[in-house]
Amino acid sequence: MLKEIVIAIQSYSRAHRFISKHNLWKWIIIPGILYTLLFIVGMYFFWTSSGAAVTYVTHSVGIDRWLHRQESGFLSFIFMMGEIMVRLILVMFYFSLFKYLFLIIGSPLFAYLSEKTEAILSGKDFPFSWPQLMKDIVRGIKLALRNTLWQTVYSIFLLILSFFPVVGWVVPVIVLFVECYYYGFSMLDYSCERHKLSPIQSIEFIGKHKGLAIGNGMVFYLMHLVPMVGWVLAPAYAVIAATISLYYQNKEV
Repeated sequence: MLKEIVIAIQSYSRAHRFISKHNLWKWIIIPGILYTLLFIVGMYFFWTSSGAAVTYVTHSVGIDRWLHRQESGFLSFIFMMGEIMVRLILVMFYFSLFKYLFLIIGSPLFAYLSEKTEAILSGKDFPFSWPQLMKDIVRGIKLALRNTLWQTVYSIFLLILSFFPVVGWVVPVIVLFVECYYYGFSMLDYSCERHKLSPIQSIEFIGKHKGLAIGNGMVFYLMHLVPMVGWVLAPAYAVIAATISLYYQNKEV
């Protein structure tokens, strides 16, 4: 798995050179700006609503009043850290839902970018077909909904776990790895679909190559640490990098 994670990470630098060489910037910048605007609005809402949700729960349960009576700095610190962890998990969960919404909206573009990338790499032309495009969109939506369901189940379990002091502090890291896997899964599936893998075959194949999915998702999330520029580039870079990583992985097999 570690080797595949490294391959997926290196594919981002290959993607950058690939985009520059073949002048694909118009397919990167325009959807990237739309994604950035939605991301800013969404994260502002997510952060403020998560704070309100945590405050409501602690007040309803009476944790804040109980801590005030205890007058213990250590207990206050423990529950403050717990509150931060819960809030981070909620934000990740909200971002996950936003991510899948954008994947559904952008699936025609992402499918095209993945197809164009492999066509250039392999020298093989993939003829455009409206019926096939519609099939790709429907397939992408179905898999996005399937991944949303499973990720929601995992997130609820991890959210409950995060309420436990100390143990819950590592939960955001676990949540992040789950996020990385499912986002990378979506990026890799465009190539799987193009090679006529059924949804079940795609799930099995990517399950055997978790490193490629996790590595792709890791860099996607790390790019969000670079305000504006990273947000604009992240979505399209992810799909092109996923296509490149899978292409070279298959060549080595």
